[in-house]
Amino acid sequence: MSEAGAAKGTLYLLPVDLGGEDPRSLLPPATVDAVRGLRTFIVENAKSARRFLKAVDHSCPLQEISFHLFDEHTSEADIEPLLDLLLKGENCGLMSEAGCPAVADPGARLVRRAHESGVRVVPLVGPSSLLLALMASGMNGQRFAFHGYLPVDRTRRAHKLKDIETRAQTETQIFIETPYRNAALLNALLEHCRGDTLLCIAADLTLPTESVVTRAVAQWKKKPPALDRRLVVFLLYRGNS
Repeated sequence: MSEAGAAKGTLYLLPVDLGGEDPRSLLPPATVDAVRGLRTFIVENAKSARRFLKAVDHSCPLQEISFHLFDEHTSEADIEPLLDLLLKGENCGLMSEAGCPAVADPGARLVRRAHESGVRVVPLVGPSSLLLALMASGMNGQRFAFHGYLPVDRTRRAHKLKDIETRAQTETQIFIETPYRNAALLNALLEHCRGDTLLCIAADLTLPTESVVTRAVAQWKKKPPALDRRLVVFLLYRGNS
């Protein structure tokens, strides 16, 4: 751990693009400047992190930048060396593979440990697919819940959807799926949800192929969209506001 009285580093939470060509078109200059000022990054995926740093014209050659992996397989013991970097005075940037770190992202565990250790945590502005989808859905933005990924097992998923649909009477329900299972999830939604329940499908947010459409489930059944390999956020709502 750090020496007594030594200044601690800061953990910057760095939003990245959602898969577009030029992240600088989506990020405020202050966020880009903060990224360029860092030399140590804690990342979910090193390849996508290098691509992002190259796209924002980082001032250092990539071989001079330090990358430390933090993903869903990172153990509690493996967090200690990362925390040590901060406790020894190193400023670090935490990056998800896409969007905002620590939201639907394993990096939240490191952020919690940073708080416990008295390390300053600074969130920076950038795109969040969940908030963008909620903003564009026309659904209740005052009360909402995010469920992450729904069960893969068909029976458990059906039960979960019934529970979510009941909750959707008073708050917007938000969930996601891996691109190759989008079709299966959409089929389950159309099979198990009531026809008058509103379903928003927000696909490829911030990309040229972006599409955000809110319709009743009965309307979606007439012409289901093709969602294969697209990044999608699903939202359900049954209320009036």
